[in-house]
Amino acid sequence: MRAAGRAVRARLRDRIAASDPGLLRLTAGLRTVGAIALTLAVLSLLGADVHLLVAGAMAAMVATFAIREKQLGAQAVTLALGLPVALASVSLGAVLNSRLVIGDAFFVVLIFCAVYGRRFGDRGTALGLIGFQVYFLSLFVGATVATLPALCGAMALAFCSSALMRFAVVPATPTGVLLRMRLAFRARLAQLVSAQLELLDAPADEMDKALEAVREGTARLHETAMMIQDRLEEGTPDESAARLVQRRIADAEIAAERLGLLLLTARSAERADTLTLHLPGAPAPSLAGPAVPDEAGATLRRDLQALHALVLRAGSGDTGTGLAHVRNRLLGYRDEENLPPASAAVQDVFRGIGESARAVLGLRIALDGPQDESDDTPATARSREELDAEDAAIDGGEEAAPEEQTGLRRPTTRAAVQVAVGSSLAIVGGELLSTQRWYWAVLTCWIVFLNTASTGEILVKGYRRLLGTVFGVVAGILLAGLVGKHTWTAFALVLVLIFAMFYSAPLSYTLMSFFVTAMLGLLYTLLHTYSLDVLVLRIEETALGAVCGVVAAALVLPVQTDRRTNELLGTVLERLAEVTEAAVGQLSGGPADELLDKARDLDQALADLRAATQPLIHPVTPLRTRRHTARYVVALLETCAYHARTLAATAELLPTHPSIAADPRLRGAAGRTVRNIETIAVRVADEHAGAQVETGPSIASLLGSDAGTPRYGRITDRVLRHLERLDEAVVGLARPLGVPVAATKG
Repeated sequence: MRAAGRAVRARLRDRIAASDPGLLRLTAGLRTVGAIALTLAVLSLLGADVHLLVAGAMAAMVATFAIREKQLGAQAVTLALGLPVALASVSLGAVLNSRLVIGDAFFVVLIFCAVYGRRFGDRGTALGLIGFQVYFLSLFVGATVATLPALCGAMALAFCSSALMRFAVVPATPTGVLLRMRLAFRARLAQLVSAQLELLDAPADEMDKALEAVREGTARLHETAMMIQDRLEEGTPDESAARLVQRRIADAEIAAERLGLLLLTARSAERADTLTLHLPGAPAPSLAGPAVPDEAGATLRRDLQALHALVLRAGSGDTGTGLAHVRNRLLGYRDEENLPPASAAVQDVFRGIGESARAVLGLRIALDGPQDESDDTPATARSREELDAEDAAIDGGEEAAPEEQTGLRRPTTRAAVQVAVGSSLAIVGGELLSTQRWYWAVLTCWIVFLNTASTGEILVKGYRRLLGTVFGVVAGILLAGLVGKHTWTAFALVLVLIFAMFYSAPLSYTLMSFFVTAMLGLLYTLLHTYSLDVLVLRIEETALGAVCGVVAAALVLPVQTDRRTNELLGTVLERLAEVTEAAVGQLSGGPADELLDKARDLDQALADLRAATQPLIHPVTPLRTRRHTARYVVALLETCAYHARTLAATAELLPTHPSIAADPRLRGAAGRTVRNIETIAVRVADEHAGAQVETGPSIASLLGSDAGTPRYGRITDRVLRHLERLDEAVVGLARPLGVPVAATKG
């Protein structure tokens, strides 16, 4: 019974870890709700009225969610600076509340300064957010000079409650967050292996569903890897340790993605295209049969299940002989003589399982230190030796600082001007709708500019906020009717809605807006200002604020979505060319380069592009052809990035891996691919450029390796395969981007 209970708890822990990497959403929700609850408890003991309770609750929420630094010391400094900012803001709000023109003018100046403060990093962003939100709070509760002392006391209490929850009750140290993210990576890796196992056995009519699960699992694993990379510097003791973990995470991700592609090829009647794993909705390739047949198929299923168990148990501290036996068997597939008799495609899957087991072993050594080697087979010992040699070769490097834009070209300055103009429009229009609650329009205008960089992004965010607000109003009406005059029941529901708001925020902005609006309905009930007219006015002000934001973004220093995506696309292509050229150069015998950093920069640039294309691929976008093109281009770039990352990882194995050696011919053979990437980048930057993409003989033929090359010879099949597919994917980019293709003679 105890063993069964432990297994259930372990599965539940893995599911929670996988759904919320680092438990960032959970801790943010608990920390915020705890700070609000503590503030309410103390204020109620002091006999505060409902207006102070609402003000204290909102201040505690702002003081908690505004802080974004990762280090506890930096968080403490920002929180300490935030209190005087909040006190000054609420004081000015109380003084200027009755002075219409001066108050509105100051609000616009405050908004400009708050947005401009983002250029000073997380601290500037947090202080600007606190200043704006607390001024808004003063308008919401109707602060006056007479109530100012009590409000300042509630503010101070709220910040103290936030500090207590942040640093004592629900602390989030960089080391602890990174540890939980590593657990999430392991859990998501195990989920991906499970999806791959289902792909192996899926019947023809369920193949598309199984493929979509593998596609989603691959994307989620990559998302977690990116999150870990963002936390490595703060969560590891030194740069060498950070780079080692980064390398092992990348190895595991690449091995898992490659295993999925090999499984898809084994099930297909022909070689599976890597794009199939990255293009949402892409149909599964035609099948060679119902499943992988005969004894090799049964062995393959057993070993995929063993790999799944190895991934899960690798982080549990289990070092028993059962784990060692599984690990040794899977690592043995890295040797040709241990491969079961099967077709070439199925044998490739066994090789992929062996490489995945090696990646899991390397990840465990990097995270947990040296392991017991008493049960090692020769194959396992060889894998350890290779990992040790690679670890010794890892060294730190310096990154070049990006070029900073100045003046109105700087994004923070441009956004500050846009928000100031949009807020001015929102103030005028909002007061025409309501002289009492015009600030809702200003709040919406402010919010739609947060974390957006183009007119299209602002339009989509405004649409989502309006949609969430409409449904939230309906929920607010129902909740207000249920609560009635029960104050503490309303506050309890407010806490539940705030937790839901923070937990859902990274997943769905519409859902977050829904919870915010439902919560506001309860707050209006507490302030005895609830009515259907007020909630309808909330919708009207939200729509007005969104429109003002879009108008300001479109007319004042506009950044069109096409321009934004083209700039980011150019950056992705530049990073792709850098990674490819550096990896091929190292594989050709050139000097070592900072391939890990270059690959990370490529992934980050691609993530930025993916976010920027959301307005183009949103379901409400009327231009369907454009939507399909954007989705297809991003999927092709993800395919290119996968092959480039794999080439970089392979290049870093030199000279520690016995089956991979430098070949000078690679540089010339891959030169066409690099030139094509640069050509596409030039065409994206200038559509009138006359450059053309070149096609021609295969990479293998350029190397003279079409025949007679042993499977793991001087230039491995893997290197050739990734070079070929990268070349094909780059040429494939030309058509949707309108770049002419010219065939060259071999």
